[in-house]
Amino acid sequence: MPVDQQEQPSDIAERARAAEELPLTERADVFAGLHDELRTRLESGGTASA
Repeated sequence: MPVDQQEQPSDIAERARAAEELPLTERADVFAGLHDELRTRLESGGTASA
């Protein structure tokens, strides 16, 4: 993914904060998605801040 299309850390943090406002089942889905996204970036050598 090109650098200009990657989310900045503040975007990820913002999504995590927004998830805290959701009902528990929806919150779990959002955090699972964030986890998968970050794991994929780490495994591919990407960085969260690039």
